[in-house]
Amino acid sequence: MTVDKGNKLARTTLEASVNDKLATDPKLDSGSQKRIGDQLRAMYDELMQQPVPDRFKDLLEQLDKKNGAKEGSQ
Repeated sequence: MTVDKGNKLARTTLEASVNDKLATDPKLDSGSQKRIGDQLRAMYDELMQQPVPDRFKDLLEQLDKKNGAKEGSQ
């Protein structure tokens, strides 16, 4: 058996065992899911409170103008 064939066999075996393990891993309990959700919501809410940079506003206005011109020409 060559090295390539051996490596291919090892990869195939490893992939199969990883896929089997992922399929049987236990799910998170509802308390853990809620805690993760609360933390993600808190982080996202904080991010949403940040002001939008002027450069982004300018880019969005440019896109709106382009899209308005395209819709008007169709």
